[in-house]
Amino acid sequence: MSTTRDSSVSFEQTDTRSDEMNSTIEQWIDELVAGVDDAQASDEFQEWLDVQSRFHDYSYRNTLLIKRQCPEATRVAGYRTWQEEFDRHVQEGESAIWIWAPIITKQCPECENSPSYHEDSDCDYDETPPEKWSKGLVGFKPTPVFDISQTEGESLPDLDTEATGDAGDLVAQLTETADELGVTVRIVPREEWTHGGAKGVCEQLSLFDVQPLVEVRDRENDADLARTLIHEYAHALLHFDVNDDTELSKREVEAEAVAYVVGRYFGLDTSGSAFYLAAWESDDPEVVRNRLERISRTAEEIIDAVDEVTEDE
Repeated sequence: MSTTRDSSVSFEQTDTRSDEMNSTIEQWIDELVAGVDDAQASDEFQEWLDVQSRFHDYSYRNTLLIKRQCPEATRVAGYRTWQEEFDRHVQEGESAIWIWAPIITKQCPECENSPSYHEDSDCDYDETPPEKWSKGLVGFKPTPVFDISQTEGESLPDLDTEATGDAGDLVAQLTETADELGVTVRIVPREEWTHGGAKGVCEQLSLFDVQPLVEVRDRENDADLARTLIHEYAHALLHFDVNDDTELSKREVEAEAVAYVVGRYFGLDTSGSAFYLAAWESDDPEVVRNRLERISRTAEEIIDAVDEVTEDE
């Protein structure tokens, strides 16, 4: 799937620009949806899914504990799990990240305690012996886990979602458009990055700021840096005041679709967006097309802002 800018699509005619942009973006979205379908069917994606399924989905409480102890953590597992499931080994001297693990054992049907605690309790239940009780959750215990960065061994499959191509001055042009788009932007050196494996974030600078702050991790690949800026600008324009966590995956779909469209307009190869979206919305790529109006409007706003900066240079 080619994602370089079509030289015949310039959008320079004022009287037809809006219609041309709308029809072209709709065509590109159709191609992106087809790309998501292809990505989901690929061996690369299936291998990635298989590995992802072996990582636990941690509760909010444990996620908070992990981030407090190791902010850069991306994938965590127990010492033996790394060895037996992934053929990786925790490096010598690494400190464990402590989380709460459930204790599952035989449980009294009445007081819901384990047999040992049941014996010391005031519960009189004796209809069935403990060996016949069903298992259930009786509590939690501190358990050590380690992040992948603390291990070494066999590589895990990863999805190549990076944008490529000649970004030219696009990064500089995008940062220049920040004020016009109502965004504060920072490109943060890799060694100062505090947001773990994320390439970029969009957040509120303070309780008193109505302007979103976009931060992106600096990298050598300017094409991917530009794509990340566009992705986070889309979050700023579309989702800054949205707090519904149930919509998280759909917000990612919208932001990445905007990054795909805008990146493609400026001549970048953003075909990796198909893998990105497949990972976020693996059961319904149609959500991209269903949100076309919001995606188109936001893509056009960013394109117009960058083109205006370019014309003023």
